[in-house]
Amino acid sequence: MSKTRITTAGAPAPAFTFSQGVRKGQLLQVSGQGSVDPATNEYVFLGDVAAQTTRVLQNIKAIVEAGGASFDDVIMLRVYLTSRDDFGSMNEAYGAFVAENSPSGVLPSRTTVFTGLPREEMLVEIDALAVVE
Repeated sequence: MSKTRITTAGAPAPAFTFSQGVRKGQLLQVSGQGSVDPATNEYVFLGDVAAQTTRVLQNIKAIVEAGGASFDDVIMLRVYLTSRDDFGSMNEAYGAFVAENSPSGVLPSRTTVFTGLPREEMLVEIDALAVVE
């Protein structure tokens, strides 16, 4: 069973060291996404963790769909935040997006970690695991 690189113009171009997503069999792993607008490849919503969270999830959704799945096929999301103070705002934006994009009513599993992120503009980064049916 071979691996397939997943690419889409609906999400920001990845760094040269990784793919937007990788599919092997029914598993689809989406690389960590920041709040980058795919049209401009620029970070957006500086200082606004709620808006960044929504942009990040839109990027993930585009990659998942390019891989042949829907957001409802996401089984796990890992959230990385730079500040514990941002948890409430992130969680509210996250909850709204996930509920709206999970018509089955079964929400993905989630882990949230507080850590440093590679770029100062990034308040949140999220990666995803989906199963393609």
